[in-house]
Amino acid sequence: MDSLTWGIFDIMGTIAFAVSGAMVAINRRMDIFGIIVLAALTAVGGGMVRDVLAGITPPMALRNVTDFMLSIIIALIVSLAYSFWPFASPNKYIMLLLYNMFDTVGLASFTITGMLTGLSRETGNPYVLPVLLGVITAVGGGILRDLMAHRMPAVLYKDIYATASLFGAIISCSLQTYVDVVAMAWICFVLVITLRFSALFFGWHLFHPRANWRKRK
Repeated sequence: MDSLTWGIFDIMGTIAFAVSGAMVAINRRMDIFGIIVLAALTAVGGGMVRDVLAGITPPMALRNVTDFMLSIIIALIVSLAYSFWPFASPNKYIMLLLYNMFDTVGLASFTITGMLTGLSRETGNPYVLPVLLGVITAVGGGILRDLMAHRMPAVLYKDIYATASLFGAIISCSLQTYVDVVAMAWICFVLVITLRFSALFFGWHLFHPRANWRKRK
């Protein structure tokens, strides 16, 4: 595993998900402690689940405080930025746009860190563990965030989310014999970002079963 590539995407994902977690906490009117907790949980939660499944114990987030400290700093910055917003009230469209932007970057970045962690375990199968860890790392923190905020996890019903992570991880793993790790990581990043933003722009959703009740004459 390329430690530099892994580290770059880990920092990108931590910052992006800390911002999204803090924004959800602010929207739910939590105090500063709640904002920090939600930001940190979103930023490191998926990675901790990933490490446990990969047999890495204690999880890296508990051995190196960098991600925790970074998420706390981001939570404080977001809280101050929101408090000193120069307008009477933040524009909801801008807030949603920022949330989707950071959440998507976090999704793509953590798909890569999970995928690279899986590839480094050398289980023999080039798909199952890397893809599984990629998706779990990408969506795990968001699921924990939504549960703590008393929301149904968005990954279960809204937009193209986990599917974007799954698609990026599978395609990237299929290219590992043709490109190096750095290229594979950036290909995954571009694929996840493109699919996720396309889904948001065009309103794509997965199939939702609906009962088709017809009135009897």
